[in-house]
Amino acid sequence: MNVPPPVIPRLGLAAFSVLTWVAAPAPALALGESPAQQRAEAFLNLYTSAYQSLYTLSGEMEWAAVTDVSPEHDAARVAANKAYAAIVGDRAAIVQARALLAEEKSLEPLTVLQLRKVILLAGGFPGTIPDVSARRVEAESRQSSLLDSWEFCLARKGEACVTPTTANQIDNLLLESRDLAERRKVWEASKEIGPALKPGLVELRDLRNRVAREVGFKSFFDLQVADYGMTVEEMMALLDSCVRDTRPLYDQMQLWAKRRLAERYGQPVPGTLPAHWLPNRWAQNWPGLVESVDLDDLFRGMTAAQIVERAEAFYVSMGFPKLPPGFWEKSDLYPVAKDSARKKNTHASAWHVDLDHDVRSLMSVEPNAQWFGTAHHELGHIYYYISYTRPEVPLLLRGGANRAFHEGIGELIAIASGQAPYLRQVGVLPQGKEIDAIDWMLNEALGETIPFLAFSAGTMSHWEHDLYEGELPADQFNRRWWEYVERFQGVVPPAPRGEEFCDGCTKTHVNDDPAQYYDYAIATVLKYQLHDHIARKILKQDPHSCSYYGSKQVGEFLRGILSQGQTRDWRKVLKEATGEELSTRALVDYFRPLQDWLARENAKS
Repeated sequence: MNVPPPVIPRLGLAAFSVLTWVAAPAPALALGESPAQQRAEAFLNLYTSAYQSLYTLSGEMEWAAVTDVSPEHDAARVAANKAYAAIVGDRAAIVQARALLAEEKSLEPLTVLQLRKVILLAGGFPGTIPDVSARRVEAESRQSSLLDSWEFCLARKGEACVTPTTANQIDNLLLESRDLAERRKVWEASKEIGPALKPGLVELRDLRNRVAREVGFKSFFDLQVADYGMTVEEMMALLDSCVRDTRPLYDQMQLWAKRRLAERYGQPVPGTLPAHWLPNRWAQNWPGLVESVDLDDLFRGMTAAQIVERAEAFYVSMGFPKLPPGFWEKSDLYPVAKDSARKKNTHASAWHVDLDHDVRSLMSVEPNAQWFGTAHHELGHIYYYISYTRPEVPLLLRGGANRAFHEGIGELIAIASGQAPYLRQVGVLPQGKEIDAIDWMLNEALGETIPFLAFSAGTMSHWEHDLYEGELPADQFNRRWWEYVERFQGVVPPAPRGEEFCDGCTKTHVNDDPAQYYDYAIATVLKYQLHDHIARKILKQDPHSCSYYGSKQVGEFLRGILSQGQTRDWRKVLKEATGEELSTRALVDYFRPLQDWLARENAKS
């Protein structure tokens, strides 16, 4: 996960009045430079300096709050984020940026992109309604603190928890347990946080929509989609096409999975999949169903540190630099010790704290196959940061070509890190150990791709669309969630779930990375396009069985994309890199042998 700009601005407000923006000293007029360009550069120089300072302060406070959850860190986060919000939402900055954009024809393309970014940033915290922006900051922090400090519990005595557990332990139990009664208890425990989060999400939905509308967007969902240069209608049509294109394979996989799980649990084959049968809290991926591809034993002898070091070595082998010393000094990479009172956010993420050279990651790495892939993914974000942190990329444009590119690069490397030739090359998969090609492909489809597209492009994006665009009433949150889960994923809860629950609220991103889960859906499509190009055109290898390790050509190809940041339209970046527009073509082609095999297998039953 790539951490977005801080979600949370009172420091130094007097310095940023209308007079400051307008009266800033103008640089000398360069040869051929228009007066509008001169004014824009003066404005952006001042804005960027203030923005970076408070972005960094906010990032540091956010980091402290998620790595050591406490009231003190939460209060510091709120103060820093209010300061950040005051800059990005400054009324004078909005007025000045709009006035300069009215002279767009006299401005350089990079200048126009930066001014548009100023407007998009302002959409989160417009200074024209400072009380609303301040309330949003405080509500965001409360919600994050609740998420990060929540204690999951498997058994209670009255109100007291007698069997506490962690998110990692819940995930492991859902992956490993064959006891349906235990699985249901674990699944229900994972949903206990929903009712606690629901009031905060209702408040945040209203505040997020209010600030987005203040700067001319229909909703907060509309504001987030605008970062792609698309309308909401265009985005939803794209997502629906992703679901439609992969539905034939999904249906075959689900039929296979229902039979496999019914056999595993000694139950009749169900019409729809019960949620607690599946190895993920939200049924978003289904690992562990292909037992011949259980690779965890291959990592038993490794330490958690070695998992991260292997991931770094992957990038270095392609010509990327070693991670800076600060990464190792400042990151929080491993689970909190069991005897420690410290609590931290357990969701893996990558951080570009100062939009310059301070890069770090938050993980809870354990020596297993899942964390091996996750470490490669998170370092993909880190190397994206490193690649576009250069003078040619203005600070405001230091991001992925679009948000999905960041996730897509991370996921691309996750694909590469799970391919047999690479695992053999680095000594993880022993020479002579063979895994059936169809089993390998089925494991990848189940664990990373096809159920995930149904969840991300289907359930999550449609539910958040309704939440913001349709202002879904709070007494319909859970019903609508389960309508989409059944429609897109073919999954039902183990028992009816009323509005006393809020199972959609339990997904971390709904709370602290809102209205943009389609990033992950688009990233899933994007990664197969990039992988197909790399395997076929650069490596001249089978996309199902190849290795990027040691290929400087692959490194050059990736740096060509990463180093551009947001300086060019993402559609042009993709078309120039792969020769085609965003399409499920490569993904569908990749899994076509699997779809044919599943159809034959399912026909036998």
